Amino acid sequence: MFSNFKRTVVFTALSAFAGLASAQTWPTKTVTIVVPFPAGGTTDVLARAISNKLSVAIGQPVIVDNKPGAGATLGADLVAKATADGHTLLMGAVHHTVASNYYKNLKYSFEKDFAPITTVALVPNVMTVSAKSSYNSVKEVISDAKANPDKLAYGSNGNGTAQHMIGTQFEMETGVKVLHVPYKGSAPLTTDLLGGQVTMSFDTITPVLPFIKEGKLRALAVTTAKRSSALPNVPTLQEAGVPNVAIGTWFGLLAPAATPKPVIARLNTEIVKIIQSPEFKKQMADIGAEPIGNKPEEMGKQIKEETEKFARLVKDGKITLE
Repeated sequence: MFSNFKRTVVFTALSAFAGLASAQTWPTKTVTIVVPFPAGGTTDVLARAISNKLSVAIGQPVIVDNKPGAGATLGADLVAKATADGHTLLMGAVHHTVASNYYKNLKYSFEKDFAPITTVALVPNVMTVSAKSSYNSVKEVISDAKANPDKLAYGSNGNGTAQHMIGTQFEMETGVKVLHVPYKGSAPLTTDLLGGQVTMSFDTITPVLPFIKEGKLRALAVTTAKRSSALPNVPTLQEAGVPNVAIGTWFGLLAPAATPKPVIARLNTEIVKIIQSPEFKKQMADIGAEPIGNKPEEMGKQIKEETEKFARLVKDGKITLE
């Protein structure tokens, strides 16, 4: 009869061997990166920038599957329940740390049900209005919003997303009331912003940068603590007179929690190589993103800290499900 200690040793050894074997045989089929937003947004752009290069590195097709809905939680739920073999990944984002505090009945835990692989990039958010708008500064927006409560509207990528949180903090810091209009992603939001259906957005820089350069949209401020290299002449919200707002949007890859550690390590190695390549860095510079490429445990720490930060903002802002 085996003692409990011996059983534990044998089980641990077998688990380690199984994990090593998985890493040696992985991948055996197509790898899918689930993007929880529609095509065209920053999450989608980054996933596609990684997918082709990762396919070459691992010798198997890597496809992007857009599963938008419910503030990016629909796609996350699908990956959380997927087979944990390294063939189904999530292009997650800061939105998921917000959702952990915003949605009361999530069917998954972002901290417990996912294994971080690496943070791909940090992308500034930018307060943007249509070029047809009369607003030329953050100060003018605040002045009009104070004079006309709930007349102005800002669009976001959905309830409980980073853009929703930035809009909420903007209201808290300035004392204004603006209407929140949630969309399913950046593409429909940008269309309505261009058409004037919403006054402004706090979207990531990637989907709006081409329109800013073409003169169709006007950037009033970035929401990060420092200016964006892609828009060096655009002030931060803090410089524009809105204190305490310093929120950017990070994006990163994750797998189901039970994915063998050797597979996670292999994924981290291959993806970080891509992120550190000159070609990828240039791609990021073109869309206003800062490439990261950190270790799984560093991404895990980031997720924990962001979840705690947004828990405070949801509570202080009295944000409830709309």
